[in-house]
Amino acid sequence: MMKRPQMLIGAAVAASALLLGGCQPGDDTTDYDAVGKDEKTSGTESEADGEGSGDGHAQELAGAQPRLVATYDGGIMTLDATTLEVVSETKLEGFNRLNPVGDDRHLMVSVAEGFRLFDAGVWTQPHGDHTHSYAADPVLTDTVFGTELPGHVVSHDGSTVLFGDGDGKIQTFDTEDFAEEKPTPKVSEVDEPHHGVAVRLSDGSTLHTIGTEDERTGAKVIDESGKELARSEDCPGVHGEAAAKDEIIALGCEDGILLFKDGKFEKLDAPDDYGRIGNQAGDEDSRFILGDYKVDEDAELERPERVSVTDTKKGRLSLVDLGTSYSFRSLGRGPEGEGVVLTTDGTLKIIDPATASVTDEYPVIDEWEEPVEWQKARPTLFVQGEVAYVTDPAKQTIHIVDLDSGEVMASEKLPHATNELTGVAG
Repeated sequence: MMKRPQMLIGAAVAASALLLGGCQPGDDTTDYDAVGKDEKTSGTESEADGEGSGDGHAQELAGAQPRLVATYDGGIMTLDATTLEVVSETKLEGFNRLNPVGDDRHLMVSVAEGFRLFDAGVWTQPHGDHTHSYAADPVLTDTVFGTELPGHVVSHDGSTVLFGDGDGKIQTFDTEDFAEEKPTPKVSEVDEPHHGVAVRLSDGSTLHTIGTEDERTGAKVIDESGKELARSEDCPGVHGEAAAKDEIIALGCEDGILLFKDGKFEKLDAPDDYGRIGNQAGDEDSRFILGDYKVDEDAELERPERVSVTDTKKGRLSLVDLGTSYSFRSLGRGPEGEGVVLTTDGTLKIIDPATASVTDEYPVIDEWEEPVEWQKARPTLFVQGEVAYVTDPAKQTIHIVDLDSGEVMASEKLPHATNELTGVAG
């Protein structure tokens, strides 16, 4: 099924590994009863070798080896990002969610008890004027950072923040500390628990959402002592976050987008009375934010055909008509900051954010329809550097797409229909 010599694919994906960064957009809603339900783990061959990381059986490599991590009904599957071969499978019952911690090695798995640490088994260490890269067996570790209803994980500027929706607990780490077996977080709490998100900023302050179990209204910034520095309650239904150039943080609202820039909040109104942005894809080297855009407040499932592009420098929100719909797992950013959207006609739409227009369309898979239940599997996009990975759960396949040419570089049949998809650069 390969469509390009493996050596060329390997070179492209290896180059992409050096560019990996940012965080995945979040979901529109969370069914907490489905997260980590009846969670139990059956030992894989890698786990039988020992708990914690797989360092004891590490093999040195010629360079960084990126891996993909995907969920399926009943477990987690790790793939070689170059060959798409299955490296390992870890059994884990329930609806499992994945979030990279930002160190190009570890991820958090949302389970009933909180955030459970997953070691993808690839990493690179500095050594003087060069580095050494290693690979080992992936391991679902026994390390759990307890919280009620684990929600968003945000990696930004060397920090990783976990947000617990059920107890309002914020757990903040220096991302580099995940090299330790079990790093110790700095713990704080929001005023009232809610489905929210938090980001640690470069000056040590923390931005987090404001809300209750019933209503979310905005966000505030507090310093390390807890003193409030800035606040806005002009963001109804606040959801998700993304970072842009110059450490501008964007939060989605039901009537536009809320920016935190230059020490204060700035609201950009949507062109519609109800214009909801709930999921965003940022690029910390770009001033633009790519977001979804919905206008039907009463829809059980709206199938939007427009996305939003926000110019955080000029304070301008634009809409791009795609001509077909997409899902909350359809948004990504390319190596030059271009927007990438996987639409239900099976195409990758490439968006120039500066002009808010579609510049290329790359057919990848067959037409598909977004399921009504957000937990159900659907085609998913994950961008790593210069390539995009697109899953097709109906056919149990995954594809590598060159974002420069649109060529499908490789395709592979998988043993399971994938749901969530993310990866690490190694």
